[in-house]
Amino acid sequence: MAADPLNVRFVATDELVWQGEAASVLVRTVEGDIGILANHEPLMAVLVPHGAEVVSVDGVRYIIAIDSGFLSVFNNHVSVISAFGELADAISVDEARIELAAMHLKVQSAEAIESEVRLYRRLQAQVKAGEKYGELVKKNR
Repeated sequence: MAADPLNVRFVATDELVWQGEAASVLVRTVEGDIGILANHEPLMAVLVPHGAEVVSVDGVRYIIAIDSGFLSVFNNHVSVISAFGELADAISVDEARIELAAMHLKVQSAEAIESEVRLYRRLQAQVKAGEKYGELVKKNR
């Protein structure tokens, strides 16, 4: 008998990024990666910038860039809430890399203001998600 699907929502500040039934969710917390399957124990976690991965019930893999945020798991409902979220297939990795490189020294020197640090983290997430998506596309060729 198949396990109940996860009811998953990725929500950014101003939009619903992805919603649907999933077989699994993989996210990166401040303590490391965590995989969520059906009937997972209740959980709250703080997320870092990364490319989250969702495998839908029909086997489609989605990569979603998030800049940080929170994960909530309860009764097969998974919510990922972040300030920024974007499906990886919509990301231009080359553009994100260029912007990230341009901001790197400023952020590392502690001269960046808060909005620049947030943009830097968003760009990091875009690059990670875009690279992960690129690997997935290559693998499926």
